[in-house]
Amino acid sequence: MSQLQVGLLFGGRSGEHEVSIVSAGAIAQGLQASANQAKYTLVPFYIRKDGVWCGPEVAQQVLASQTAIAGITDTPSDKAALWQFPSEAAAIDVWFPILHGPNGEDGTIQGLLDLMQVPYIGSGVLGSSVGMDKLAMKMAFAQAGLAQVDYVAVTREQVWSDPCVFTKLCEQIEQQLNYPAFVKPANLGSSVGIAKVRNRSELEAALDAAAGFDRRIIVEAGVTAREVECAVLGNSQLKASVLGEITFESDFYDYETKYTAGKAELTIPASVPAEIRAKIQEMAIAAVQAVDAAGLSRVDFFYVEATGEIFLNEINTLPGFTSTSMYPVLWENTGIPFPELVDRLVQLALERGKG
Repeated sequence: MSQLQVGLLFGGRSGEHEVSIVSAGAIAQGLQASANQAKYTLVPFYIRKDGVWCGPEVAQQVLASQTAIAGITDTPSDKAALWQFPSEAAAIDVWFPILHGPNGEDGTIQGLLDLMQVPYIGSGVLGSSVGMDKLAMKMAFAQAGLAQVDYVAVTREQVWSDPCVFTKLCEQIEQQLNYPAFVKPANLGSSVGIAKVRNRSELEAALDAAAGFDRRIIVEAGVTAREVECAVLGNSQLKASVLGEITFESDFYDYETKYTAGKAELTIPASVPAEIRAKIQEMAIAAVQAVDAAGLSRVDFFYVEATGEIFLNEINTLPGFTSTSMYPVLWENTGIPFPELVDRLVQLALERGKG
């Protein structure tokens, strides 16, 4: 049996470029573990911050250093390079895109891989794009009857309009949500651009900042709750992991807290009643189905212990694979070690690629 060529695709045009490199390093180790060496040949590809693809030689150097190539701006010096792929790409049997954030988990790279007619790990164009856009995601969840906190949809045009329109917008948000509230760009991951607001001046500043990140913005009601997460694995036959709980000292689970060792504490399994655990696992699978996700997803919840209420927060269709990332750790505690998890994801991609 010949080895499958697995194209590990990482980096990308995103604010989460560096996190992608760290995730790719962990996945590379998993693919090269003894149990997988006989099945797979790892072929890494690195997408620079300007969108230019680099072949295995450069990609391996980035993996080894765990550092982005320095001196690369967002705009390529040669735009024709954006349409050129390393020759090694033609031999790939299955792609493992681990590109976090815009241009990586929003359906764009998935569409390109579809055009290449090669299977890939994770959700397709629809699941990726709906899962990435928080407003579209919440509308899909609402249609599926999944409980969520109250929210208001905002556009950049409303924020950067004349003062009268902006003032009415802030009044509407205050009437519907009160304080505290969370302002989020609709299409950024890893808590980038998110702000907790407690008064009008903070709301105005947060809306203006979020509008600089995205033309679609969401403002959510704050809730005093425990933050619980569940990992989901599979295509049509979905399995939910044990639950994990995140606790932290910061105001909320921001980018620094998420990716800095020691800033947040993960408790696995989460200490919740059996009926709550079962309900969250059931809702996690329903959330995956609502957006048509596949392969791997991490679903986040708010659990209000005082009332027993469970609110679905969001789905991440391409969760991190760093040493502090919840997704692989949840499956480790469910009985699937990292190398086996990587293997299962590749097999799920091949299964889905058959149609």
